[in-house]
Amino acid sequence: MIILGPSASISQTELVGKLHMMELPLTIKSTCYGAIVNGEEKYVKQAVEKIRKLDYCNIFTKDRGFPPGDPRRCRAKRGAAREGYHQLEKEFELLDFVSEALKNPEEVCIEKPKKVPVELFKKVCRECEK
Repeated sequence: MIILGPSASISQTELVGKLHMMELPLTIKSTCYGAIVNGEEKYVKQAVEKIRKLDYCNIFTKDRGFPPGDPRRCRAKRGAAREGYHQLEKEFELLDFVSEALKNPEEVCIEKPKKVPVELFKKVCRECEK
């Protein structure tokens, strides 16, 4: 799955057009969030690498377990949104934050919290009982 973030510089239509212009042996399906690309792994990876170069901070990928049109997942055959769509919808809400982090990386140092001394813990517990 190729997912365009909310701030992507290309539209879903442009994305699909560029994928087709690569002339790789892939099945490409336009979706509301970008595109589904299916085919041999090496061609999928090649397409993803080229597409991500267009807007690396706003074009995301995610593996999908079933090919486009698979009757086990296809909403046209099942009559409802496929499982996982609501998860994707929630993930989409976070993509602007991910984009911002990719554009402005900061070094982060995570310190392991120190243990609270037993006497201090007991004191806090006694104060909470009051």
